[in-house]
Amino acid sequence: MMAAFATGRREAAHVAPRVAALVRAFEEVAATRMAGLPVMHPQLRVEAVGFARDEDGLGGVLITPWFMNLVCLPDGGDALAVGAARERRVGGEAFGFIGAEMPGVGRFEACSLCSPMFHFADQDAARATAQAVLDLLRKSGTAAEAPAMPSRRALFLGRAGAGRAP
Repeated sequence: MMAAFATGRREAAHVAPRVAALVRAFEEVAATRMAGLPVMHPQLRVEAVGFARDEDGLGGVLITPWFMNLVCLPDGGDALAVGAARERRVGGEAFGFIGAEMPGVGRFEACSLCSPMFHFADQDAARATAQAVLDLLRKSGTAAEAPAMPSRRALFLGRAGAGRAP
């Protein structure tokens, strides 16, 4: 379970170093392997949104110029092997996560929410959408019986409307 997405609690002293390492790693990818590729949205940058701690590790949303993912940074030996898949409950919804690993970050799990990112006008619109998704998941995760969540596509098309580029 990913209660981190459900509770929204933050323990900044523990969260900040791991999340900062994740951001640095993806900034490096953006500046090297992804630089100049047509999938890169020039108005976006790498940013971690809403990361919080729970018994499984850290969870939040990672925005890059080419994708937006739910990310789990599991504690200890619970991390998936690279390329392995599992379902995690996030709020009231089941999401499929894939194992990944990056130098300086270690193993983590990611679930694609949006790619490419061209329907966002700017960083503020992408951030607002990421936060809105987390708010929905956290709200549904605190209910005794979580309401049915709309599809990921519906979440983004409905919430990102104000941030769409013309």
